[in-house]
Amino acid sequence: MHALSLPTWVIHISSVVEWMVAIALLWQSHSLRPLAGGMLPALFGALCACIWHLFDNDPAMTWLVTLQATLTLVGNCTLAIAAYQIYRDRVQP
Repeated sequence: MHALSLPTWVIHISSVVEWMVAIALLWQSHSLRPLAGGMLPALFGALCACIWHLFDNDPAMTWLVTLQATLTLVGNCTLAIAAYQIYRDRVQP
């Protein structure tokens, strides 16, 4: 028995793909590139979670959980910084 059901895998994988598409679309707009870059740590965090689940939550790989949490924190910070930069550039051109 695997750690995740098929519907849960579908949600995990589709979320990662959706995040990748969003990054690619944002990258096309020069003014939104900071936001695309700010999304990368969170994407890597999501990939860590998927990899850990792929190995059925193996206790030997719990370091991935710590890495995922760290990347989520860093991603939240980089997204906040990117959002501020976009705001600043639009308010004070």
